[in-house]
Amino acid sequence: MPPDPLPAPSTAPLAATPTGGDEAGSTAAPAAVEEVLTLRISLGEEAVGEVRTRFRFDAERPYEVLLTFHLGRPDEADWVFSRDLLRDGLRSLSGQGDVKLWPAYCPCHGSTLHLALESPHGSALLEVSKPRVQAWLERTYALVSEEAEQACGPTDAQLSALLADG
Repeated sequence: MPPDPLPAPSTAPLAATPTGGDEAGSTAAPAAVEEVLTLRISLGEEAVGEVRTRFRFDAERPYEVLLTFHLGRPDEADWVFSRDLLRDGLRSLSGQGDVKLWPAYCPCHGSTLHLALESPHGSALLEVSKPRVQAWLERTYALVSEEAEQACGPTDAQLSALLADG
């Protein structure tokens, strides 16, 4: 089996890469927020496995979050969906179609977030610590607030032009 490209999970979240300046003394705001979490994955009726997953938020793409599932093979599975979907899924059932999220409570694992993913290649039901995801998400909002995110989007005129050309 190839070596695992993801760093071992730690108690301290990864703070991302600073932008600009020198690496040693840069005080610039981070360009991204990422953390590697271990998710439990349902493998059948009673079988459960684990998959290490990188949660990544890039300030240049404030509407989205990227989850990279390391499957223990050379390839990785990336899923991109809206930050709002993740935020809402921490509170109640959120999403439709390919991605659904909802909070739950498990006597063994405490407060959890469930992710149901569907693709032409199959489906997966995953579970992760809700407090860990919530803490990571709060760091993304500290980097780019909800108000700043809304200001990053295209204007109505830009959207109209795009749709008219399509």
